[in-house]
Amino acid sequence: MILTETAAPDAINVPADDRLIVPLDFPNALMGLEMAQTLGDRVSFYKIGLEMLMGGGLALARELIDEYGKRIFLDMKLFDISNTIEGAVRGLKDFGLDFLTVHGDPHVVRAAVAGRGGSDLRILAVTVLTSLDRADLDAGMIQPGDITEITVERARRALAAGADGVIASPHEAAQIRALPEAAGKLIVTPGVRPAGSDHGDQKRVMTPGEAIRAGADHIVVGR
Repeated sequence: MILTETAAPDAINVPADDRLIVPLDFPNALMGLEMAQTLGDRVSFYKIGLEMLMGGGLALARELIDEYGKRIFLDMKLFDISNTIEGAVRGLKDFGLDFLTVHGDPHVVRAAVAGRGGSDLRILAVTVLTSLDRADLDAGMIQPGDITEITVERARRALAAGADGVIASPHEAAQIRALPEAAGKLIVTPGVRPAGSDHGDQKRVMTPGEAIRAGADHIVVGR
């Protein structure tokens, strides 16, 4: 899949073929490998999440990197005490991964950056899940207020704490891109769907072109 949309003026210069990230949301590594083999050279970047991790995801990541030359985004959304986060990230830093997600709380971000050390692993902070809306935040007793304002402020704090980028809905991408703290940082947007397609379990979505024009550097098309 070739993406030719013009990025926002302040977005990072990412090769068009690397903008698209395809999630391998399968219960086991064999199914994920079969999908990657089917897509072949059309896709260079894959996301491996918790479901796949339980089914051999780290082994799949290693195979896709070493044997197929793919880039891997490990979507773990780590959240724990600082020592645990730092140790977990230290254990992952030599896998050759491109991206790793952690929750956007500043202490989590700082610990992940410390664990990453001098490796090329980029730490991406989760702001507010794209599957959530204001009603979901109310049910979880999250602070009142506009969901966009909360997302942008979480992004600002995470970036100030040292995150290499953030995960956010494309609806917040433009406002995050305008933050001084976002200069030179990545914005990766899930919740991206082709025009007219089913939104699935996502609530704050945009089309690929809209997300890129809003300031996204990478888009996750799928879950």
